[in-house]
Amino acid sequence: MDLDLWTEKYRPPTLGGIIGQKSIIESLTKFVQNRNVPHCLFTGPPGTSKTTAAMAMARDLFGETFDRNFMELNASDERGIDVVRNQIKNFARIMPAGDAPFKILVLDEADHLTADAQHALRRTMESYAGSCRMVLICNYSSRIIPPIQSRCAIFRFARLSDSSITERLKYITKKEKISANAAGIQAILYLAEGDMRAAINLLQASASAGETVDDKVVFAIAGRANPKAIKEMLDSVGENYEESLEKLRALIYQQGVSPVDLARQLHREVLKLNISENRKMAILERTAEAEFRIGEGASGEIQLSALLAHIGLERGES
Repeated sequence: MDLDLWTEKYRPPTLGGIIGQKSIIESLTKFVQNRNVPHCLFTGPPGTSKTTAAMAMARDLFGETFDRNFMELNASDERGIDVVRNQIKNFARIMPAGDAPFKILVLDEADHLTADAQHALRRTMESYAGSCRMVLICNYSSRIIPPIQSRCAIFRFARLSDSSITERLKYITKKEKISANAAGIQAILYLAEGDMRAAINLLQASASAGETVDDKVVFAIAGRANPKAIKEMLDSVGENYEESLEKLRALIYQQGVSPVDLARQLHREVLKLNISENRKMAILERTAEAEFRIGEGASGEIQLSALLAHIGLERGES
């Protein structure tokens, strides 16, 4: 099997190959056609094609001179003002190569830059706009100072739909000649939650672990509980608490599922319970409390046992 990372191997090289984010891709395509790109701010959850879109736009715009006119930096590596004064300023001040109208600098994870570095970046964006356009990428635009936001065209990337991710996963399974059944794809979608990078990484890891990518392999690789097991545990809690407790212990000690992950999965499954809204809200409040306490170092088994007891009482009264 190919040893390359599939997230890189199947990263679309051009804007036309990107799945989802239709309106954003249309806008970026017009920038390329007009050969005029403003400073941009790409914001949204991980794995929603932000970096891919920035690189594809630059590649479409520059063609053969892409390597000389494009630079990518990750702000989480070097967060201080020095990276702005040195690397970014030096790249921005040099005129573009070939017939390119300007260069493009992509600053990934820009929300990790310190406030001082962001203020220095604002001045650089102003001073060298003629020779360099910047694309800032972040998960949370609220962490970018307002003076930078006001100088950028802001594009908000949404989580990808299950149908978009499924289309890409099926394309990869065909190319890699691996077998993945419907349950396996569904399990990947459940765990990825709209994150294409996470979905492709799960597919690759699961393909390396077994002949067929099915739900058992996917949940085992991810170290997460099958939602069916969570549902069975919740269904039995009102009538037989001991049985429910045994299922909980099996998930923690036999399958090795993290108690924090279990609390988060319980949250998802509680939302699907057929109980009154008031009881559901009471359970969700206890779920949040249990997740917080586990994160602070409390015993996962004790906290989740107490949570199950509360769910059993609420369901018994509904």
